[in-house]
Amino acid sequence: MKKSKQILVTAILLFAFQNSFSQKTNSINGTVSDGKIPVEFVDVVLKPANDTTKTTAYAVTDVSGKFILGNINTADYVLKLRLIGFKTITQKVKYTGTPISLGTIILQEDANLLNTVVVSSQKKQIQKTNEGFVFNAVSNISQSGGTAIDMLKNIPTVSVDADDAISLRGKTPLILINGKNSAITDMNQIPASSIESIEIITSPTAKYDANAESGIINIKLKKNNSNGLNGAAVLGGGFGAKGRMNSSVLLNNKTDKWNIGIAYDNRFAGRTKKIKGERTNYFIEDEHFINQNRSDQRTEGLQNLKFNVDFSPNDNNTFSFEALGNLENKDNDETLKTDIFNNSGQFFSGNQRHSIEIQKAKAAEMAFNYDRKFSDVRKSLNASITTSFNFGKENTDIDTNKYDENETIIGDPFLQQTHNYAKENISNAILNYAFPISEKATIETGYKGTLRFFNSDFQSADFVNNEYVVNPLVSNIFDFNEQINAVYGLWNSYSGSEENQKWKYNIGLRAEQVSNNGKTENGSDRFSNNYTKLFPSASLQLNIKSNESLKLGYSKRINRPDLDDLNPFVDITDALNPHGGNPYLKPEIIHIAELNYNKEWENYSLSANAFYRNAKDAIRQYSILQDNGAVLLQPQNIGSTITYGLETICSFKPFSFYDANISLTAFEQQINADNLVQAEDAVKNAFSWYGKIINNFVPWRGGKLQIIGNYNSSVATAQGKRIPIYNIDMGFQQKLGKSNARLGLVVTDMFNTLESGYKNNTLLFSNNRTSKSDTRALMVTFAYTFKSDFKEKLLENQFSTE
Repeated sequence: MKKSKQILVTAILLFAFQNSFSQKTNSINGTVSDGKIPVEFVDVVLKPANDTTKTTAYAVTDVSGKFILGNINTADYVLKLRLIGFKTITQKVKYTGTPISLGTIILQEDANLLNTVVVSSQKKQIQKTNEGFVFNAVSNISQSGGTAIDMLKNIPTVSVDADDAISLRGKTPLILINGKNSAITDMNQIPASSIESIEIITSPTAKYDANAESGIINIKLKKNNSNGLNGAAVLGGGFGAKGRMNSSVLLNNKTDKWNIGIAYDNRFAGRTKKIKGERTNYFIEDEHFINQNRSDQRTEGLQNLKFNVDFSPNDNNTFSFEALGNLENKDNDETLKTDIFNNSGQFFSGNQRHSIEIQKAKAAEMAFNYDRKFSDVRKSLNASITTSFNFGKENTDIDTNKYDENETIIGDPFLQQTHNYAKENISNAILNYAFPISEKATIETGYKGTLRFFNSDFQSADFVNNEYVVNPLVSNIFDFNEQINAVYGLWNSYSGSEENQKWKYNIGLRAEQVSNNGKTENGSDRFSNNYTKLFPSASLQLNIKSNESLKLGYSKRINRPDLDDLNPFVDITDALNPHGGNPYLKPEIIHIAELNYNKEWENYSLSANAFYRNAKDAIRQYSILQDNGAVLLQPQNIGSTITYGLETICSFKPFSFYDANISLTAFEQQINADNLVQAEDAVKNAFSWYGKIINNFVPWRGGKLQIIGNYNSSVATAQGKRIPIYNIDMGFQQKLGKSNARLGLVVTDMFNTLESGYKNNTLLFSNNRTSKSDTRALMVTFAYTFKSDFKEKLLENQFSTE
């Protein structure tokens, strides 16, 4: 019996040895390179030549670019190598039973994917495109992990002030999510950990929405394309003036036909904020000098759930579904103290308003996509249907006490309650088709339909005779509907060979038909618009050398007023500084010309863009002094503006352990405010500039240090200017041993300098305002991943900030 067991064990070992040996001998191996260095994480797929729907063997290249496919039977096969950013390679392999070494296989970058030229080095922090550039979120370790706002603050050429207002070249850009319009318009609702990349499109063709005066910011959310089961868990904590924490859990599984992923992110933080305001009403004797001091204590919570599933029945067709859910809450305890003096400097009146504000928001987005590939890479078809919802509720309890010059309370407090409920839905239907018409020319064409529905319910009630009574003068409901149908055609061509294109040019035309209407429940405001406009675009590019190009472009665009601009409700929470929308705004029409130059050296690169912008019926916020001494802030079509400037991005890597990126945007604005009654109040011209420097260090193996500096000069408003803002952020991370664990440290606004504000000076009044939040914060993060380069990259933007 004992001998029988020994024989059985020996047979099992021999079988295992033989099987192991056959795996090593019945194999195909090789190395993948980009022509300079090995390429890691390339998908290597072997399929029978007579049935390419089946997979015989699969492997992923390692850090040295090597792969091995085992258990191969004698037959004819098709070998396919694929990696995002490179052209897919397909070659026939005849296996006769003898191990095959394919040697080194060279991958070529896919110029049709992004038409990119690398502006920065190493991990391609920035990729230059024909229409702007792509900023890879993986490269930012000093601001990521908070929200999309934190990420945008440190992207070249993008300006974000301390109140989270985003601008490109002095104007608000169109913001898309995954290339589509979304009801998620608050960038603080998107956690940075969900972002794969951010595309800055400053030279959009007719293919893109015309509603983009200064350009487009397209936020692309993460989707894992690595094969197998992948996962990650991240936990971070720290403090500013108050504590904060964030965490993430991700799981994804990809097979040859299916890709299923789920991700959950959260972020909780406390913050403080102080605002100081001073105003002088020149021709009002009693309420002549007004001083205000406001203090906020806020807690914030953000939770985000994302799900995606892709199905690829074959290499040419992919169907996908994506869903995003978002919960956000903000609880704010605010105190506003107001002192009013007459023109002799004597105390006239004073009050202190205390409010408790509870704000909650729910957002959801769903997208169905279809992509069709063809044997000719110049031909493509994609379609999508998306819909997104945003529900916001804000309830506020207010008590206001008056006091005398000795700050003794006078009488009983005045009690108020307000609510502001908003519902929004945006749906898109998109179809794009590209096809060649000759060896050197292609046509792109497509359709986009956008439906938007918005409802805002604002109510204010005063406490009278022991009950809250609605004040109809400041309560209303606003409904807004809009439909946009657009079609476009774009012709692209070049001279020279495909590998060496001397001249590249395109001509496009976009037609947009817009129909919208809005009304208030009490009938005080009602409007409707119905118009069709054409938007041409054209560009001509000269490739001087393979690493040097010059491009001239023109486009016509429109700036339609957004919902906040149109909503007629006047917020009188701060009675001395009410603000509201203007439902009778006209859209801006803009003509833009640009000249772009790109040059690359071995360790340096330069991208420079001169631009000119001429806008009619320019929309600007405008302050109007009321008879009661309050200043009402509303958007107005002030007149025409001309803006011209220069934008540059320079990257360099002088040492193996250090690289940097410097960006600078400078522009002059000339303003003709003929549409205003008091045009003499408006600023006539102003010069503005802002810049960033991103420093990346590799002090030792597994360690990374990033220091980012931002500076924004004063920016012109309709009646004055915003104050300069500047700050420095630092991020450090260390890989722990040979594991997939990392430890990170982030310090935001290291010297506590970030604040915002403005100074206005008109014939009737002048006012100054500054706002300072607790932007200086420290965060520590620990993260662990398994089985995924994608998750490795995820770790590099998980370091939470305010």
